[in-house]
Amino acid sequence: METISAFIHENALIISSAILIVAYIFIAWEKISKVTVAMLGAALTLILGLLAQSKGHESVIDPHYFINFVDFNVIFLLISMMIIVSIASKSGIFTWIANGLLKKTKGHPVKILVALGLFTAIASAFLDNVTTVILVVPVTFLVAKKLDINPVPYLITEILASNIGGTATLIGDPPNIIIGSKAGFTFMTFLLELTDIVALIMIVTLFILWLCFRKDLVASKEKMDAVADLDNSQTITDKRLALRSSIVLLLVILGFVLHDVIHLESYVIALAGASFLMIFESPKRVLNGIEWNTIFFFIGLFIIIGGFEAAGGISIMAKWILDVTNGNESAMAMLILWASGILSGFVDNIPYTATMAPMIYQIQLVEGAAYAHPLWWCLSLGACLGGNMTIIGAAANVIVSETAAAHGKPISFMKYLKYGVLITFISLVMSSIYIYFRFLIHAGH
Repeated sequence: METISAFIHENALIISSAILIVAYIFIAWEKISKVTVAMLGAALTLILGLLAQSKGHESVIDPHYFINFVDFNVIFLLISMMIIVSIASKSGIFTWIANGLLKKTKGHPVKILVALGLFTAIASAFLDNVTTVILVVPVTFLVAKKLDINPVPYLITEILASNIGGTATLIGDPPNIIIGSKAGFTFMTFLLELTDIVALIMIVTLFILWLCFRKDLVASKEKMDAVADLDNSQTITDKRLALRSSIVLLLVILGFVLHDVIHLESYVIALAGASFLMIFESPKRVLNGIEWNTIFFFIGLFIIIGGFEAAGGISIMAKWILDVTNGNESAMAMLILWASGILSGFVDNIPYTATMAPMIYQIQLVEGAAYAHPLWWCLSLGACLGGNMTIIGAAANVIVSETAAAHGKPISFMKYLKYGVLITFISLVMSSIYIYFRFLIHAGH
């Protein structure tokens, strides 16, 4: 037994790298659910002793205790936001807002494309992308049916908008939650650094999609009137719940914005909001609505990556990137942005970000916070916007394509790819220009 543990100890880096790579392959292969892959990898990491299973004694606390590598800021923020959004959406408030927007368009197909795109982008900045598309897709099919036009242009717009909008805020996309927690960025830091470029990318995207789909966006006058006269009076099923949950959601977002004044972490504010709403609900029903598979996927991943980090793998990656770019900040920023953008189109951006964030943190320890600052935004923009490249690039994409297929309007991998690659490429070019002029030109690197 001693010889086995000595062997594992000597080859910890190779073994932990192997677990991480095999986990990635199985996550990408999608034949076994990714949460199972993450849990198996985590179990193996602990069984092999790559991380310590217990805290150690009061006098000597083990720095490799596995809990140290699980980021509970991320876990609690995700669970709390899932609870708030799940309770709020039950009241019909989000559908009511979407329908209200559609009535304003007077049923004009192009205006509807813009309205649904903007609604999806803004909602994705404050709710998670998956929830946003679950809310907006049924509305889209309803409108397409009333207008008697193909829903696919709208669905593709919503996929792209959900990933672009989610990039703008701390809570919009899970990679940002990981980055915010690791880099110590607040909700306001994200708004100040990313909102401008994300808004610009969204406007350009809508213009390109209008050029691509304009031939499909035509409807008769009678059909347009039917959408303008949508009955929205019955959408809100529970007025008290709608009012209560809207107030809590707004207060939570206000809490995020005021972080610097109230000195409460984002996850504490979200937890308080979620707990308050739970007073009026059946906890069992609410907790059944949480995507526990996402939560356990995160926990398993953190443990696998923790094993790799404890074995020194992350420092080696950081050193390699510093060597390859000769420590040139601009070269490193562009490498991280484009590599993140391209890889996130094919691999899940959550494990990718969870692996990269500690590496940038390591670079920050070597080169300083000012040097690493642009690198965090490159990771955020690349990982979130790259999700648009393929139909499997992000969870929201998969949900929209599966719902579309169920409605008999399948969006094939190749059909989506031509729009996805075009928009991702333009988004990354715009992000590169933004990062360069915003952060790098003054740095003199």
